[in-house]
Amino acid sequence: MKKWIITCLAFASITICTAFIQPQTAVTGAWSMQDGTNTKILVIHEGYLSHTTFDKAAKKFHQTKGGVATVNGNKLNLKYEFHSAEKDVIGTSEEYTFSVNNRDLILTKGDNKETWKRVDDNKGALAGVWYISGRMQNGQIVSRPLAARRTLKIMSGTRFQWVQVNAEAKETGATGGGTYTFENGKYTENIEFFSRDSSRVGASLTFDGSVNGNVWTHKGLSSRGDPIHEEWTRLR
Repeated sequence: MKKWIITCLAFASITICTAFIQPQTAVTGAWSMQDGTNTKILVIHEGYLSHTTFDKAAKKFHQTKGGVATVNGNKLNLKYEFHSAEKDVIGTSEEYTFSVNNRDLILTKGDNKETWKRVDDNKGALAGVWYISGRMQNGQIVSRPLAARRTLKIMSGTRFQWVQVNAEAKETGATGGGTYTFENGKYTENIEFFSRDSSRVGASLTFDGSVNGNVWTHKGLSSRGDPIHEEWTRLR
C-alpha cells in the first residue's frame, strides 16, 4: 500500500509538472505569418518574446516590439520592454489566448485571431536571449555591464534579431535581423531587415564563433568592412 501511495504521488507530481511545462514548451520557437508582401516573425524563448514586421523584397522595415512573456494555461501575457512604433505602451501588458495545433500557433485577442506557422522549435546552441557584454578595443575586451540601456540578441534555432532597448526611458533604438547558421565554429547571418540602413538587407556575414558556458564570442568583419570582436552573455 505504501509503495502504491508513493507511486501515485510521484505520478501526480509528474502530471502537475507536465501540465505546467507543456504550454510554455508548446509556444517556444520561431513562427512566421505573411500579410501581403510583409513578413511577420515571432520568436518566443523561455519567458521572452519579439515580434517584427518587414518587407524583405522591398527592403522595408515596419516595426518591432516585445518583452517579457508569461504563459499561464492557455494565456500568454506580454509586458512590453520595447516597441519601435508606440513608445507609450512600453511598461504596459497585453494578454492573448493561444492554442497550438500541429505546426500552427493560433493567437487570439478580442476579435483578432492570427494563425502563425512554425519556423523552428528553438533547438540550437545559440537559442536564447543575449546582451552585449564586451567589445574589443585597442587590443583588449572592454566589459559592458548589464544596464537599463542594452543591446539584445534574440535567437531562435534559425533566426536572429538584435535590438537596442531602454525600457526605463521607453526608448527603442536600431534593430536588424534575419536567419543564421552556426556550424563548425562559423556563425553566418543573412540579413532580412535593418531599421536604419536598408542597403544591408540581403547581405550575409560570416564570423568565427564559439560558446563557452553563458558567453558567446564572435569576430569578423561588419557589413561595412569594419573589424568586429564581441562577447555576448546569456540572459535567458
